[in-house]
Amino acid sequence: MSEVLMTAEHKKELEARLQYLKVQGRPEAAERIRVAREFGDLSENAEYDIAKEEQAKMEAEIAEIDAKLKKAKIIDEKKKGDSVDFGTKILIENVATKQQFEYTIVGSSESNPFKGKISNDSPIGKAMLGKRKGDEVSVKAPAGDIIYKVLKVG
Repeated sequence: MSEVLMTAEHKKELEARLQYLKVQGRPEAAERIRVAREFGDLSENAEYDIAKEEQAKMEAEIAEIDAKLKKAKIIDEKKKGDSVDFGTKILIENVATKQQFEYTIVGSSESNPFKGKISNDSPIGKAMLGKRKGDEVSVKAPAGDIIYKVLKVG
């Protein structure tokens, strides 16, 4: 896994989730397994199978978060500049429809378009990197190229 770009806020969220899983999640999973074992024959015990499956998913999540945190590179969201970079908040407009969108360019691990965070690896994110206020950018989409104008940077 190469560098994982993320904001300081996202890193704190991941650290909190990891702490919760290790301190509370593991004991809860162990307790569910212990209780399920009491139901009898493990070969026909659906509760036991479900508890073990949930434990495996949780351990996979712990490993994934741990790996992301080890490779984390924090994006400086406060940096000022006149061009779009990681951590930059932008206001763009679809030239054809005049619809406006406000996004923050973030790493793929915290991308959430519904919360206004798009990945630097997304088509729009890639196209916007390095652009300035007033620039027009063509973004390839399944329905054809879409032209966006950068209205505000930062």
